[in-house]
Amino acid sequence: MMKHLWLLFAQIVTGLLAILFILGTFKPQWLDGSPFKYFGDSISTITLKESSIDPSIPNPGSHHEAVKSSMPAVVNIFISKNNSNKKSKAKALPPQHPQVPNPEDFNPNLGSGVIVSAEGLILTNEHVIEGADVIEVALADGRKTTATLIGSDPDTDLAVLRVQIPNLPKPITFGKIESVKVGDVVLAIGNPFGVGQTVTSGIVSALGRDHLGINTFENFIQTDAAINPGNSGGALVDTRGHLIGINTAIYSRSGGSMGIGFAIPVNTAKDVMESIIKNGSVVRGWIGVEPMNISAEMADTLKISTEGVLINGTLKGGPADKAGIQPGDVLKTINNKPVNNITQLLKQISEVPPGDKIKATINRKDKNLDLEIQVGKRPGPKRK
Repeated sequence: MMKHLWLLFAQIVTGLLAILFILGTFKPQWLDGSPFKYFGDSISTITLKESSIDPSIPNPGSHHEAVKSSMPAVVNIFISKNNSNKKSKAKALPPQHPQVPNPEDFNPNLGSGVIVSAEGLILTNEHVIEGADVIEVALADGRKTTATLIGSDPDTDLAVLRVQIPNLPKPITFGKIESVKVGDVVLAIGNPFGVGQTVTSGIVSALGRDHLGINTFENFIQTDAAINPGNSGGALVDTRGHLIGINTAIYSRSGGSMGIGFAIPVNTAKDVMESIIKNGSVVRGWIGVEPMNISAEMADTLKISTEGVLINGTLKGGPADKAGIQPGDVLKTINNKPVNNITQLLKQISEVPPGDKIKATINRKDKNLDLEIQVGKRPGPKRK
C-alpha cells in the first residue's frame, strides 16, 4: 500500500514540475509576480526620456539656414509649344492677368529657374525653354505667372527670363566662384520628377570640367549632389545659401542621377546674363576656323608637334582666311598665350571684342610664322 502511495506522490510531483518548466519557458510573467501586463493589456505607468533641446535651434551639421535663404528664389518652369511652328519668342500675358492657357497644353515638370534680381529676372537653362511659345513660372509659394524671354545663349545653355508679379520672393545671393573648392559641401535645389521643391546634398567633385560635348563653351562644376530630370536650370548653392552654379546636365544611363552632375559656374552665368540684358545676346569673338586637337598618333603621322591646334579648314573670306591661315597650319599661340586644345582656342578668341586685332603664331612646314588677325563676331548657332 505504502509503495503505491509513494508512486502516486512521485507522479504528481513530476507532473507539477513539468507544468512549472513549461510556464517558466513560455509564460515567465505568470510566475514572477510583475505588476506589468503584456500583449494588449493596459500599462499603469511609463517613463520616457525626452530631449530638452530648443526645437528652433538647427541640428548640428544642418544646412537648414542655407536652404531657408535660397529655396524661395528657386522656381519651376513649364512651357507651351502649341504654336511650335512659329519662330517667335515666348509671349507673356499682362502682369495683372497671370492666367495661362489650359495646363494640359504645358510640358509638366520641364525644369527649374532661379530668381536673381528684384526686377524679376530669372536664370535658367536654354534647353528648358527652347522652342517655347508661352513660358509659365510657378513660385515656391504656389503662385503661377507667365514669363517673358529676355534672351538666351545656346553656346552656354543659359537663358534669362523676366516675371512681373507682386511680392516677388527675395532674390538669391550670388556667391564667388573663387571661394568654391573641391570637397566643399553643396546643395542642389529644384523640382525633380514633379514631386515638389526638393533639396539634395553632396560635394564639389571637380572644377573646370570640359571636353564633355554638352555645350560649346564648357567649364563645369562637377558634383555628386543628386540632379534629376526637372532640376535643370535650378540652383547649386554653398552652405551659406549663395548661388555658385546653375544645374544643367547629368551623366546617366537610366535618366536618373548616377552621382555625376554638372553645373554652369556662377561667374559664367552672371557674365552671360549681363551680356544678354545689355545686347540682347552674347557677343563673342570669332576667326572662322575648323580646329582639331592633335593626338600623339596624328602628330606622328603628320610629322608635327602636339603643341597647338591643327587647322583643318578655314571659312572663305573669314578673319583667319584673310590673315593668311591655311588648312594644315598648327595654331600655337594667341597674343603670346599657348593654345593646347580647342577649348582654350575658343575661350581665348571668344573673349576678344569683335573688331580688335590679335597676334597669332602658327607653324607651317616646321617654320613659325607670326600673323595678325582682325577678330569677327561669332555667329549664332544654327537651329535644327
